[in-house]
Amino acid sequence: MTITYEWRGDIDNAALNALHAEGFGHPVGVTDWRERLLRHSLGWVCAREDGTLIGFVNVAWDGGAHAFLLDTVVARHRRGSGVGAALVATAAEGARAARCAWLHVDFEEHLTGFYLDACGFRSTAAGLIAL
Repeated sequence: MTITYEWRGDIDNAALNALHAEGFGHPVGVTDWRERLLRHSLGWVCAREDGTLIGFVNVAWDGGAHAFLLDTVVARHRRGSGVGAALVATAAEGARAARCAWLHVDFEEHLTGFYLDACGFRSTAAGLIAL
């Protein structure tokens, strides 16, 4: 089985809604991902295994030097196999090619090992306001 990674890959809303629901533990939604990404994102990365979507990450940005990872998700049967790290690496390449100087990510504490160790982020001070 071959896994491919595509910067700004074709988006199938139903497939991404299903993957997002599996990854984040909520019912399958009806988000128009294609519209959202084209409107708000620098890019995104799709991971596919034999044509099936198994991973995704969104790269939002400020229009300048800062890019931000959002919605990193990998299908349950592929977690721990390097797909997530490859998604993030491909996203970093895309942001670098767009001349961004920084790639930011916020994450829950249980994902510290993934983002800091597997993906190479460094810990920084940050703030958050729940709205």
